Amino acid sequence: MSALCWHVTSKRDEAGCHGRRWLNGRHLRSLRHDRGLTRGALAERAGLSPGVVKKVENGGSARIETYHALARALGVRTSRLFEAGPPAPTTADERGLSLLPLRQAIAPAVTATGPLGSDAVETTPDPGAMERTAAAVAHAYSADTYTTVAELLPPLIRSAHIAVRHFDHGPLHEQALRLRGRVLQMAGRYLVQVRAYDLAHMALTDAVRDASASRDQGGVAAAVYQQGWLLLRQGRFDEAERVSVITADESEPRVSRATRADLGAWGKLLMHASSAAARNNRPTEAREMLRLARTAGTALGGATARDDGSWGSFDWRTVAYQAIENHMVAEHPRRALAHPAYGPAPSGRQPSAHPHPPGRRSSPRPPSAAPSSSPSPWR
Repeated sequence: MSALCWHVTSKRDEAGCHGRRWLNGRHLRSLRHDRGLTRGALAERAGLSPGVVKKVENGGSARIETYHALARALGVRTSRLFEAGPPAPTTADERGLSLLPLRQAIAPAVTATGPLGSDAVETTPDPGAMERTAAAVAHAYSADTYTTVAELLPPLIRSAHIAVRHFDHGPLHEQALRLRGRVLQMAGRYLVQVRAYDLAHMALTDAVRDASASRDQGGVAAAVYQQGWLLLRQGRFDEAERVSVITADESEPRVSRATRADLGAWGKLLMHASSAAARNNRPTEAREMLRLARTAGTALGGATARDDGSWGSFDWRTVAYQAIENHMVAEHPRRALAHPAYGPAPSGRQPSAHPHPPGRRSSPRPPSAAPSSSPSPWR
C-alpha cells in the first residue's frame, strides 16, 4: 500500500485511497513558467516522467500522489493545484439500492409539515434498546461486519429521530439529541468507508449539529474527526486541517485532569490535522500538530485510549506511526526507517477512564478544558 494511504484509510480501505482528481492544466503550466521550468525540469524535480507532466497540463487526470509531487516541486500547497473537474462518466451504481434504507433514514423526503411519515402514530421510544443497538453497531464495525452495520443503522436512525420528536424539551430532549448525534456519526463513518461521500457529509453535518446542541463536546470531536477523514479522502486538505485544528483547540483538555477519552479524541484530531498538513506541503504545521499529539500520547503513558464507536484507538504508537507516514509523504524514507516507532512506551501518569471534578488551572497550557463525554447519555 502506498505511504500516502497509511493513515488516511483504514486497513480495510486500501482500494479506495487512490481516487483521481482533475487539475487545471493551464494553471499548472503557468506555475511552471513562473519558475522558469521546462516540463523536463519539473518532471525531474518531482520524480515523474515528462510524459506525466504533459498529460496533466493537457487536462488529464492523475493520482493524488502525483499532484503532491508536482506541488512539492513547485513549492506550493497541493490544494492550489486542484480544480473541480467535470463529472466522471457514471456507470450503474451498485450501491444505490443497498444504501437506499440509509438514504431514506438520513435524508427523508419532506413536505411542508416535515419529513414524510413523521405524522404517523409513534410508539414511546426505548432509550435502553437504542443504546444496546448502538453498541452492537460499534462492535460490528470494529469487527468488519459491515452487513450487520448496514442492517442496524437505518432503523436505529429512525428510532433516534422519533426520540428527538417525542422528548421535545428538557433534559430528555438534550439526551435524545446526544444519542442521535452519536448514531449519525457512526452512520457517517460507515458511509465514508463505503465511499458514499455526499451522504456521509450530510450525516456528519447533522451529527455535529446535534452534538453541539446537546453540549456533547466528545460527540462534536468524534463527528469532526470523521469529517476530517472524509475531507482527506476527497483531497480537501486545507479544510481537513482547519476543521481538525479548530475542534482540537475547542476540545483541548487540561492534561493533568484529562480522562483517556479526552486525550484520545484530542490526539486523533491533531493526527488528522498533521496528516492533512503533510499532504498539503506544510511540513512545519504537520510537525507542530504532531508535537501536540505527542503530548496526549505521553500523558497516556503506556495506556491506550479507545472508543470503538467513533475514533477507534490512540496511544503513543499512533503518533509514532503518523510521524513515519509524514516522512514517507515528504519522501524521506531514511527518516521514516530511523524513527523509533517500536521503542519502549513513554513514562507518564495513567489517566482515569472517568471524568475528574473541575478544578482550578495551574498552568497556562492547555488553554481550554473540554467536558469528558459519557459513553451513554441515558446513564
